[in-house]
Amino acid sequence: MPRIGTLWRNRDFALLWSAQSVSMVGSEVSGLALPLVAILVLHASTFAVAALGVVEFAPFVLLTLPAGVWVDRLRRRPILITADVGRAVALGSVPVAYAFGGLTLAQLYVVGFLTGVFTVFFDVSYQSYLPALVDKEHVIEGNAKLELSRAGSQVAGPTLAGALVSALTASYAVAVDAASFVVSAMCLMRIRKPEPEPVALEDRQPMRTEIATGLRYTWRHPLLRPLILQIGMGNFFNGSISAILLVFAVRDLHLTATTIGVAFSIGNAGLLLGATIARRLAVSLGIGPTLICGAVGTGVAYLLLAVAPRHAAIPLLALAQFVWSLGAVLYFVNGVSLIQTITPDRLLGRVNASRRFAVWGVIPFGNLLGGALGTALGLRTAIWIGATGAALSSIPLIVSPMRHVRRTEDAEDMVRTMNDAFLATGAT
Repeated sequence: MPRIGTLWRNRDFALLWSAQSVSMVGSEVSGLALPLVAILVLHASTFAVAALGVVEFAPFVLLTLPAGVWVDRLRRRPILITADVGRAVALGSVPVAYAFGGLTLAQLYVVGFLTGVFTVFFDVSYQSYLPALVDKEHVIEGNAKLELSRAGSQVAGPTLAGALVSALTASYAVAVDAASFVVSAMCLMRIRKPEPEPVALEDRQPMRTEIATGLRYTWRHPLLRPLILQIGMGNFFNGSISAILLVFAVRDLHLTATTIGVAFSIGNAGLLLGATIARRLAVSLGIGPTLICGAVGTGVAYLLLAVAPRHAAIPLLALAQFVWSLGAVLYFVNGVSLIQTITPDRLLGRVNASRRFAVWGVIPFGNLLGGALGTALGLRTAIWIGATGAALSSIPLIVSPMRHVRRTEDAEDMVRTMNDAFLATGAT
């Protein structure tokens, strides 16, 4: 059994972890600062600010599947570096334009869209790059450490972002994020371990064919299919809740912005706990059961909120967020690690892209459902419907072979015949 913690002595992984960590913190800054530039500097309307969020989100829906093809066709480290440099340049243009008095809302839209494009390529690439950087037995540990840095940025990042916006103004705070991507790119440039050779040019197929190959492989897979069904259904109903959660907290539970912020900060501690124990639980309970426990946690969490009375709203909101955060990290770390371990390298980018497409693609529709249900039936009823749907989303995993997966070797044995047959067809 591999010793937990040994990856800190892996220089190349430490550089990847450092790159991801510093860019995550910077992204938390621009996540607050960029809309505040629109609000405070450009005095944009409510609709214009909302449209900025749509523009930033659009690449995740439009480009995730094509990005998976390119990640499978090319070496992944250069994609990561290019994505970091691209984000640095795009975001760096905001404080420069502001300093010369030329900043416009149209530029913010372009910056938001380009940043989203580069983020799509970065996210698909780094999840596909990790298995080439560490030994198979350390993949779960690597994902846990990467998720720990993400969790830390989500806990501390908003506070840092608020302080920087107050100290530097929103426009110049964006420069901090731009600088973080420069540091990230420099860390990635220092990684030494060579990658496997990409698919030869003459072996490539048309983009549409390669996308279809990745989707077909994912859907036919006895372990990936229930994962996709669970995450798709779960995110759809959780999206319906997130669309009205703040409105419910303010109007039905009568909470202030300060108390909501405190409740979420306490709840987000589940992210840190999950990242800390994900590897140990996978060793003691098994990868599949741990992953299922995480899915159940994210599914049932907001039932706590649905039953919350006003006099106990704050602790139940914090507890719901804690349970959801803990479950999400347990699910993510073990689910992504399993995908990285059992998927052939030549398909890994497209499989990760297919998963992310399911993760992101259903959220806007869930948002629309939540808004419609909240308007037609009332906010608490809409929360109940969303929470019930999310709780049921674990069923595809619970009844799947995933419950029998204790080690990665178990999963590899389950899919070895399928992988051999699929690759024998010449799929690239």
